[in-house]
Amino acid sequence: MSVASVALPRVISRTRAADFFLLATFFSVTFEKVHWNVAGALGIADVLTVLFLAAFVLTSRGPLPRTAAIVLGFFAAFLIIYLLGYFNLQTKQGLDQFTKGMVKLVLHFLFLIAGVTYLVRRGRRFYWRTIGWFTAGLVANCLYGILQLLAARAGHNLDRTVLSPLTGGASSINIYGSVNGASVYRPNALTGDPNHLGVMLVVPLLALTPLYLRMQRGQRLKWQLGIALAVMLLTLLATLSRSGALGLIAGLLVLAIPYRRFVWSRALLAPLGALAVLLAYVLYSRWHFFSVVLRSRIQTGSSSTSAHFAVYDFIPKVLHSHPLLGLGLNNFSVYYEFVTGKTNWGPHSFFVALIVETGLVGALLFFVFLRYVFLRLRAARVLGRVLDAAGDPNGRRVRPLAWGFTAALAGTIASNFFYLTMQFYYFYGFVALALALPVVFARRR
Repeated sequence: MSVASVALPRVISRTRAADFFLLATFFSVTFEKVHWNVAGALGIADVLTVLFLAAFVLTSRGPLPRTAAIVLGFFAAFLIIYLLGYFNLQTKQGLDQFTKGMVKLVLHFLFLIAGVTYLVRRGRRFYWRTIGWFTAGLVANCLYGILQLLAARAGHNLDRTVLSPLTGGASSINIYGSVNGASVYRPNALTGDPNHLGVMLVVPLLALTPLYLRMQRGQRLKWQLGIALAVMLLTLLATLSRSGALGLIAGLLVLAIPYRRFVWSRALLAPLGALAVLLAYVLYSRWHFFSVVLRSRIQTGSSSTSAHFAVYDFIPKVLHSHPLLGLGLNNFSVYYEFVTGKTNWGPHSFFVALIVETGLVGALLFFVFLRYVFLRLRAARVLGRVLDAAGDPNGRRVRPLAWGFTAALAGTIASNFFYLTMQFYYFYGFVALALALPVVFARRR
């Protein structure tokens, strides 16, 4: 028996393992509730990421793609800045939070670097499979959220039935308040918060809508994608997330110019019309209930709204004492507890956390990183235009996807001014897809 006949099955087996763990990670990056209390909160995304990284190391051959190498450089710069911020820590609680933040940062960036590298090496077909599994995970999350809402209306806690036996923990749907004794439920599905779910859904809604609009009529995938988009939009509306709505509106403004000719198209108006009829029926059936809820979400003087704006007051206070490197990674809650006495309180804004915890230097570096992602998406849009002009069928998919990713990134940034999801796994998975896009489809030009 030759050496090749022995080695080849092992290589294929390792590649299949890496494929499986990467796709499984993308599928579950929004499943925050699926976690276990092992050395803190060990989520399913953490486990699958570690398994993917191990499989990636065993199958990795050749140099890093240039894009992945640049991301590795950003990672090294972030590590240096955050480790320097370590010297601003003053309590053991602060050190514990800093350690947790560093572990997450390392896992997120290793996943991003390895993910970009693996997507580039596996090629176009696998890239589309990854987007498919990423979308399927978000749709599964939405379907669970709808079932969670229906179960709560019937007086049942779906999380207790489905999740508690798996994780050993306790969770439930979010109860926003009550109207005349009737509870107002906001589905959080498999995420930790209805606002998390709403902001996360901004990515697939904006990223995939241009792709859906450019698909030819009659394609089986088109109506499947249309149904998926309708389910995700319905779920986002059910979360009552103002941050999610803000991100969606900001992203749609980005798409308004390049896709303005599709505004009155049948492909867009048909699913939106069906969804509007459904919503009109629901609102009409319980008009008083929903009018009270909607008015409460539109008000700007509520305590919830004030909390979102009040955290910005901490920026000048912290910068006065620690302008360059901030309080230390993941230490906003420690500072907030010291000032107000409240525990387990987040900053309600990713950018507040960024500036307060990492200072002006850390914030500047992160903005440079975001600019790099936008530049790579511009390269993808140019590539799509070139492929279109050359008659390559991939141009009809690359260019709209690049525009969709651009809108999704802009929408996520807008949402995170009043919430914080850009520190979660799903964001790094999305960035991996965005950075890999121009490289994957340029390799065989």
